[in-house]
Amino acid sequence: MYEPPHFRTDDIEAQAALIRAFPLGLLVSAGVGGLIANPVPFVLDQRDGPEGTGSVGTLRAHLARANSHWRDLDGLSECLVVFQGPDRYVTPSWYATKRETGKVVPTWNYATVQVWGRPRVIEDEAWLRRQIDDLTRLREAGREAPWSVADAPPAYTTAQIRGIVGIEIPIARLSGKWKVSQNRSEADRAGVAAGLRREAGGADAMADLVDGMGQRA
Repeated sequence: MYEPPHFRTDDIEAQAALIRAFPLGLLVSAGVGGLIANPVPFVLDQRDGPEGTGSVGTLRAHLARANSHWRDLDGLSECLVVFQGPDRYVTPSWYATKRETGKVVPTWNYATVQVWGRPRVIEDEAWLRRQIDDLTRLREAGREAPWSVADAPPAYTTAQIRGIVGIEIPIARLSGKWKVSQNRSEADRAGVAAGLRREAGGADAMADLVDGMGQRA
């Protein structure tokens, strides 16, 4: 990934937070048929990382057994998972610089994290039960009446588990890019944040990122 220094982030917790907030990652690997990519919801398991080390931990997911991607993953030395956070088109009309010099062009703001690791295929039923329990609990949290895997008939759940295969990816390295107008002036950043909020009719995740980067500058 192309990472100019002003857009790169090495903040492990910020990267982990993006993965938790946007867990549908694009799983990419090369197999016998060439490159293959599948969108998959992941759990970021940080329990594997020693406390105080800043270790990111392990990505866990599952695929349908009928999806041949898992067979390509078995035995691979490395795969890539791409997590895409907020993204928004930025019009030059929001820049103060447009009114001053006119020397502006459109761009696209976004935040993304790329993760590499050696995948491990898992067919253990206990592991798979933990995986679907954890994924469900995380996504149902905060709902007025959270659904639980235990709400389904046990025999039905067991049959469903037979139809999936687990994937575990200990994170070997990761890269984060926050392209959120850090290269613009304070006035331009303020114009972008205000414009994004007007278009969204209120709160906007990208506007918050633009404001946050401005405060760091």
